[in-house]
Amino acid sequence: MKRKLAVLLVLVMIAGMAAAGCGNKEEKSDAKTDSAKEEKADNGDDTFVVGFDAAFPPYGYKDDSGEYVGFDLDLAQEVCDRNGWELKKQPIDWDSKDMELSSGTIDCIWNGFTMNGREDKYTWSEPYVDNSQVIVVPEDSDVKEFKDLAGKMVEVQADSSALHTLESDDKEEGGQAELAATFGALNQVADYNTAFMDLESGACEAIAMDVGVANYQIDSRGGGFRLLDEKLSTEQYGIGFKKGNEELRDTVQKTLDEMAEDGTLDKIVEKWADGGISADAVCLGK
Repeated sequence: MKRKLAVLLVLVMIAGMAAAGCGNKEEKSDAKTDSAKEEKADNGDDTFVVGFDAAFPPYGYKDDSGEYVGFDLDLAQEVCDRNGWELKKQPIDWDSKDMELSSGTIDCIWNGFTMNGREDKYTWSEPYVDNSQVIVVPEDSDVKEFKDLAGKMVEVQADSSALHTLESDDKEEGGQAELAATFGALNQVADYNTAFMDLESGACEAIAMDVGVANYQIDSRGGGFRLLDEKLSTEQYGIGFKKGNEELRDTVQKTLDEMAEDGTLDKIVEKWADGGISADAVCLGK
């Protein structure tokens, strides 16, 4: 009788543990995000440092008043407000972004940051924008399609997704090295403001770049340029955290999901609609 009672007690305990395990999955997830908040508080550091390219409108840039603004920075500000953090907007040299992240100078890279081809280098958020790489030419250019770029001087931002696409031989992943081989030259510049000044002056004849940034630059300059119909590649933007920093990523992701659900994301998208942010391209919460 005692043996049967002991067995029964063991079975009851096992069943109870299993039920508790199933019931605690969401609690564990919430605990991870709460842990990231508590860790900042315990360290006496409630500052969230976002690394961004300050010449990458409409995602992040310096406006006429000297303030750093942009779609991504507005998203980051809302995330900070909801978590009790202070946002520090940290402009970075795009070539040095990995060093800034690994050294802890910044908490994340959040600035139209392409995930494709970098999946294993960072701990990523979910994608939030669908993007494409395009070619921009002057309105009166004789370049109508990719084949017309043969012999032309093309510019691209250093260490950008467009550059990686044009240097890649992997056709299955959208590599366009064969196309780039037809150019007269493929020159790298520090930012796209420089590239557009070169395009205006005739120092280059085309620019390879992100479609959202291209639309912003064209609109802000009053036109005079156009996009080729063909796209170099398609991709997605995400927020890149230091490899292994899942707790901070989870906290930010949970907050973004809440923003998508309660309509705050839509309001921020609407604010930047005239700046080149398309509601159709924003994929968070869809």
